[in-house]
Amino acid sequence: MGKPLIASVIAVSALTSSAALAAERTVTLTVNNMYCVDCPYIVKKSLESVPGVAKVAVSFKDKTATVTYDDSKADLKALTTATTNAGYPSAPQS
Repeated sequence: MGKPLIASVIAVSALTSSAALAAERTVTLTVNNMYCVDCPYIVKKSLESVPGVAKVAVSFKDKTATVTYDDSKADLKALTTATTNAGYPSAPQS
């Protein structure tokens, strides 16, 4: 009876430790090819389709997208790929 209990405790701690390592991150991307007022909507929808993205704010004026995401589910490559596939290449703002 002791061994199953120990195995359960190990399994639960492994699950909670990976969740504890996940962090919410925010990044601002410079977005190319935004030339009309409809472009920010398309960029926003492309980023929102990435699993783990919690919030997106796109600025047509500044040609940027600020994205808040769970880094255990998404990464910069997934974000930039999403905008690029929608026709709007992006990169982290330096």
